Amino acid sequence: MIFQNGISMAVPMKNGGMSTGKVIYYVVLSGVTTGIGAFFGALVGGISETIIAVCLSFAAGAMIYIVSGELLPESNKLYQGKLTAVGNILGLVVGILAMTL
Repeated sequence: MIFQNGISMAVPMKNGGMSTGKVIYYVVLSGVTTGIGAFFGALVGGISETIIAVCLSFAAGAMIYIVSGELLPESNKLYQGKLTAVGNILGLVVGILAMTL
């Protein structure tokens, strides 16, 4: 999984014309911050299950906000219809239902 994240960052940067040194620098910097976040997550997660639940709920809310704020407007630009909004809402509801099972 580590290589997938690095490659998914490096390829667009390299194709965009960034130098190899800068690409490596930014990919390594991203990996270091991910490691630091994982360390603090393990520290905080060891406190209680309630803390884990609160942290995961904030993370899920942030992801829903980012995906809806980026993907929905982009899909509306590309397809110009109401079906994209309906699909986004339907996907959210299906995801919620899948988590309750």
